[in-house]
Amino acid sequence: MKKNILEAGFLREFTRTCSNMYRLGWDERNGGNISYMLDEKEVGEYLDLSASGRIIDAGFEAPTLVGKLFLITGTGRYFKNVELDPETNTGIVRILDGGKAEILWGYAGGGRPTSEFAAHLMSHAERLAKDPAHRVIMHCHATNTVAMTYVHSLDEREFTRTLWRMATECMVVFPDGIGVLPWMVCGTNEIGRVTADKMREFRLVVWANHGIFGAGTSLDEAFGLIETVEKAAQVYISVLGTPIINTISDKQLKELADAFHLVPKAGWLDL
Repeated sequence: MKKNILEAGFLREFTRTCSNMYRLGWDERNGGNISYMLDEKEVGEYLDLSASGRIIDAGFEAPTLVGKLFLITGTGRYFKNVELDPETNTGIVRILDGGKAEILWGYAGGGRPTSEFAAHLMSHAERLAKDPAHRVIMHCHATNTVAMTYVHSLDEREFTRTLWRMATECMVVFPDGIGVLPWMVCGTNEIGRVTADKMREFRLVVWANHGIFGAGTSLDEAFGLIETVEKAAQVYISVLGTPIINTISDKQLKELADAFHLVPKAGWLDL
């Protein structure tokens, strides 16, 4: 007899993360989406993985992801409701050949995965090629990060350097820097492809005037990356327009990286 999936640790962690993101103001209405690659053996304790499910168009053919299982937020679904009714607001899918996916659980009432489904798959494919331990793609509208894109250069090096200086932990958390994209229409394969291209190099990608994508080996890691960027962006917005008396120098950033045995993005420190 299969266990009750509503009691699964991976589902509880996922829904709790959605609630935290809503509480922080990162995912208003149905803004934002998360995809979490699951362990097949663990999911098999809760679902009959041999049973046939509803077939949908994934919007992207991802050969390296075929057979993999993902827990993904639903399109048009509000983050504030995910923890209350995960079976309606999320679902588990298996990636199939030919750009298709099979719904194994969830999306009650005929729902389907987020409109950014293809973008998530593209980024998962790139991050897995970079790091086999990769599991999560997380997108949200972190308020201060979005605000920063209105008043700061979108040059990746300068954007990252500003954030590194806003809080000491930033160099420790994202020494590899942040990718930045100009405004583009969301929900398209075009923005998905350029985001995935950035994901070859960065674990964080900012969409100007829109939000941020974070990748990680766990929900906590992806959440923590975005959380750290958002806090630094909040500091930046708070001091914007006031005289800066103290700052963290590039020499000090290098000392910090050395102390934690990190390698900052090559050429991004002036030393």
